[in-house]
Amino acid sequence: MTLRRAPFRNGALLRASLLVVGLSVSGSAQAAVDGTCPGVSFADLGWTDIALATTTARQILDRLGYETSSDLLALGIAYEALRTDDVDVFMGNWQPAQDVEFAQYYDEGWVEVLGVNLEGAKYTLAVPSYVADAGVRSFDDLAAHAEEFDSSIHAIEPGSNEQLLQMIAAGRHGLGDWELIETSEQAMLAAVDGAIQDGEWIVFLGWEPHPMNRNIEMTYLEGGDDTMGPNFGGSTVRTIARAGFNEDCPNAAKFMSQLNFDLDYENVGMGRILDEGVSVEDTAMEMMRQHPERVARWLEGVTTREGDPALPAIEAMLAEGQ
Repeated sequence: MTLRRAPFRNGALLRASLLVVGLSVSGSAQAAVDGTCPGVSFADLGWTDIALATTTARQILDRLGYETSSDLLALGIAYEALRTDDVDVFMGNWQPAQDVEFAQYYDEGWVEVLGVNLEGAKYTLAVPSYVADAGVRSFDDLAAHAEEFDSSIHAIEPGSNEQLLQMIAAGRHGLGDWELIETSEQAMLAAVDGAIQDGEWIVFLGWEPHPMNRNIEMTYLEGGDDTMGPNFGGSTVRTIARAGFNEDCPNAAKFMSQLNFDLDYENVGMGRILDEGVSVEDTAMEMMRQHPERVARWLEGVTTREGDPALPAIEAMLAEGQ
């Protein structure tokens, strides 16, 4: 595995990308041109759910004859990379969390939606259940306990927390003087674990699918509809692509439009990665072997790059090493 930076052609984007590291396992990041599609490049945020989904897609596309690559980017830079055709596909369009900040990308036709890869997700603030038992069950309960929470909300990397930043800026729920601590998925969860071990109070960004829902006795806060949306930030996760990807890579686009998961699939897979230390690559292959009927649905009407049926090629891949 080698580290690289994304090969941005846009100068401003290149300068911005110096803050992030690109991840490439194999293949080329060259986008499909001139009606041909030698490869498919992906944007990844470093979130475990997106990593699992992206790795699954890459393993299948690689076996079908495409060259694939993945660049680890901040959320805003991922959208810019799609707009400038520097990456082809992004599997982490969480709705409604990204709807406002990135509306222009859809309105201007800079990105296109390939399909929904997950439904029924959650994305909102949460607390350890002992904090909820003490009376903090709503966004509106937080301000009264500012001292216990150190007037801080723990979240993930910058660029992913716009709704919470807007909430604080607007002073909603009495939180106008609170601080949003932006780190990463791993660092935030480490802070949560540390607080729980010490019996301290902490409020953090929680979501499902994620093994935190099994590993932490946690309670999602009510009353955040104005910030995170209804049903505890009820979310749909879509796969999006650069403009023109459907036309340039119709077979790969068809596969990507059919590639979808459910909460149980991702919770189990993410648990293998985060809790048991299994590599993302091995987990993706393992989960496909456990769900052959789902894999078959992903590949309906899909071929290899040479035009042969896709399913036999992937069945042979899954049979290897068993």
